[in-house]
Amino acid sequence: QVLLVESGGGLVQAGGSLRLSCAASGRTFGPYLMGWFRQAPGKDRELLGRILWSTGSTTYADSVKGRFTVSRDIAKNTLYLQMNSLKPEDTAVYYCAAALFMGKGYDYWGQGTQVTVSS
Repeated sequence: QVLLVESGGGLVQAGGSLRLSCAASGRTFGPYLMGWFRQAPGKDRELLGRILWSTGSTTYADSVKGRFTVSRDIAKNTLYLQMNSLKPEDTAVYYCAAALFMGKGYDYWGQGTQVTVSS
C-alpha cells in the first residue's frame, strides 16, 4: 500500500507563488508516473501535469503551461508542483496521484490540499 500526503496549500494573492509537495510512503515506491490534478467547486477534475518517475519527463495542460512546474525527488519519494503567477481561477483542491504501471490509470491518490488565490 502507498500513502500520498500533499502539503503546501494555502491562501495567496493573485500573481503570487506556492509550492505543493506530495510525499509518498509505504511499500517500495517506484511508480511509472505521477500527476497533479485539481478540482474546483462545480467543475470536473483537471489533470495539470504529470511526470515519468524514472526519466523526469513532464507534460502539462495548456491552462498551466509556462506557470506550473512538476518535479520530483526520487531519494525523498516526493513530488512537487511549483505554481507561479497564480490567478483566482487556480483556486481549487489540488491532488497528487501515482500510477504504478503504464496505461492502467492512477492507483493511489492523496487527500488533497486547498489552494485559494485572492484577487
